[in-house]
Amino acid sequence: MSALDFPIATVKSTPAAANAAAASFAALTAKLDYMSAEDVNNVRTAYRFADEAHLGQIRNGGLPYITHPIAVAQQCAEWKLDAQALMAALLHDAIEDCGVTKPELIERFGAPVAELVDGLTKLEKLEFNTREENQAESFRKMLLAMARDVRVILIKLADRSHNMRTLSDVPRSKWQRISRETLDIYAPIAHRLGLNATYRELQDLAFQHLYPWRYATLTKALARARGRRRDVIKRVQSEVEAAFASAGIQVHIYGREKALYSIYRKMDEKHLSFAQVTDIYGFRVIVASVTACYTAMGVLHQLYKPLPGKFKDYIAIPKVNGYQSLHTTLVGPFGTNIEFQMRTEAMHIVAESGVAAHWLYKATDPDSDASQRLGTQWLQSLLDIQHETRDAAEFWDHVKIDLFPDAVYVFTPKSQIMAMPRGATIVDFAYAIHSDVGHRAVAAKVNGEQVPLRSELHNGDVIEIITASVSSPNPAWLGFVRTGKARSKIRHHLKTMALSESQDLGEKMLAQALRAEGIDRERLSEDDDAHHATWEKILRFSGNRSRAELLTDIGLGKRIASMIAKRIVTLLAETGEKPDPLLMSRERYTAHESISQGALVLDGSEGASVKFAPCCRPIPGDAIVGYLGRGEGLVVHTDDCAVARKLQHRDSERFIAVDWSDEPTRTFETGLLVTVTNGKGVLARVASALAAAEADITHVDMGQDPAQDATDLRFDVAVRDRIHLASVMRSVKRTPSVLRVQRAKPGV
Repeated sequence: MSALDFPIATVKSTPAAANAAAASFAALTAKLDYMSAEDVNNVRTAYRFADEAHLGQIRNGGLPYITHPIAVAQQCAEWKLDAQALMAALLHDAIEDCGVTKPELIERFGAPVAELVDGLTKLEKLEFNTREENQAESFRKMLLAMARDVRVILIKLADRSHNMRTLSDVPRSKWQRISRETLDIYAPIAHRLGLNATYRELQDLAFQHLYPWRYATLTKALARARGRRRDVIKRVQSEVEAAFASAGIQVHIYGREKALYSIYRKMDEKHLSFAQVTDIYGFRVIVASVTACYTAMGVLHQLYKPLPGKFKDYIAIPKVNGYQSLHTTLVGPFGTNIEFQMRTEAMHIVAESGVAAHWLYKATDPDSDASQRLGTQWLQSLLDIQHETRDAAEFWDHVKIDLFPDAVYVFTPKSQIMAMPRGATIVDFAYAIHSDVGHRAVAAKVNGEQVPLRSELHNGDVIEIITASVSSPNPAWLGFVRTGKARSKIRHHLKTMALSESQDLGEKMLAQALRAEGIDRERLSEDDDAHHATWEKILRFSGNRSRAELLTDIGLGKRIASMIAKRIVTLLAETGEKPDPLLMSRERYTAHESISQGALVLDGSEGASVKFAPCCRPIPGDAIVGYLGRGEGLVVHTDDCAVARKLQHRDSERFIAVDWSDEPTRTFETGLLVTVTNGKGVLARVASALAAAEADITHVDMGQDPAQDATDLRFDVAVRDRIHLASVMRSVKRTPSVLRVQRAKPGV
């Protein structure tokens, strides 16, 4: 059954039902004239099997259920899909509704047909917590099957089209959900793959059932407008035909009416009345060659005046889905704006059928593979995103981002053109080139000028990415990237990096906890046969699958290192190994000292596994404590921090000893509150003093209050340690107009 949950009733088959099914199949076979006799016979065999499987089932409209698979196959036949696709279309509900198994389909019809049917089958037999989770996983399965074989999505879109045509037979309570799903998911996929006729139909059908009253009102308004403008359209068509005849250009001219949903969306987005929508009617001009497209445009521009800024050349720069045409809007008789689209016959087939054009081309041009490449890039990107993303909901999030139909066209420094979604940023562009370029991006130039990485791309931009081998993705990038590929790559890299760093931290913490129990971690080798059984018992005790996973959980705070260490000591005692009393006494003797051998040493290179608390912003030289948050790794506070003291009172067992390394590897941020006498150039002088003291300014806040005689300036500065901070504060204090300098904690 399709995703629309059409109820199926089982009744005894009647002659009328059999006749209806036979008539439907006869209409299908009439469209199979492009197939060989053997292929037609295979389709007929699949029909007989499906008819038997669905015997006695009827749809809500009262017709035999088999008429639905036949209608889906008819749409596939219009796209000239091959016999395997039509067989799968006829069988697409067999696994889900009729108890037919995949092995049975493989045996009867071959593996390719069975794979297509399986790709179309939802995952209702599995247990999911929510309907949304089920839907997300089902879509992931369908989209990945589609990435391997595009026929899956073509059959699915044919299935959805027929179900939407018969949606009026479904209880009205389901219209909202089904129509919204069609608008949000299936119509954008159809557009992304260039299936424009299907795209427009799905939008209009969804609009009809989502907003029935608005649909009816617009339909009447469009019918009235059609009557009023009939004379204008006829006059334009005759004048255009005469102009092309006198120019000696052979053309086919077709009238084009804007789809109802497109009219509604334009009215809604631009706050227009129906009368203000000027491009309801247009013409398609089909010519013999690409050169003739440009010649035809010249003829039209001589006939009517073009509207400035309304010419688009999608032939030189095709849309992402392969669409090609020249678009121009002209001012016709009585000041009416009319859009003309010039294209060749081949372009017209692609414009209406997108990826399906591959099969449509086969009959006339077996060597043409241009249409076969349509959508390939996006389909491949689905597999890339899947590789980075194991969570179904997250995967679907990434895919939905990539379904935006609008695109901007930008250039690499070597003049290679690239299509990006509208709103995409420099970082999206970097990841579109290559994952490594995205990971290592530190700066960018657009048209020769340096710009921030979050800058949006615009048509015609020439973009140069500047990389550094030591750079890595910034979590803040997730706040502005627009493509699914960039988002999934960044998330995957951050997760991988965080897990690796958490494992290293967990290793250090377990070693520290074991020393406190008198066990040298190096003595407890994982590869040693004597200790292998001990590690197996520890993993069973903790519920982890591997030592690496256990260490990662310790680093993330999901397991307490001291508890694991005590359990290890107990298990070692069972095998006769005892703690080293000398090591234990040394650890306990030094526990009260400021620098304990058992303390975890921090130098700033720990990455995402160690966070420095924003409530107190510790820097090297501060007395610090470490709080092992649940699932968030180690959070470092100053020992006089009010937040840390509250946590210590509540969760004392989660605090561990930490200390600074003698040589930190980076600078650390802290705050400075500088009180100044207000006057010209004060901010510049203070900033100059900070720069002279080698403190990097990361943020400045002058407050919202009106200027007074004495004003507080708040700076976030990066310093090496407390000694450096003291030097910075002395330098600022000596600056003219500065009254007071103090270290500022957040909230102070």
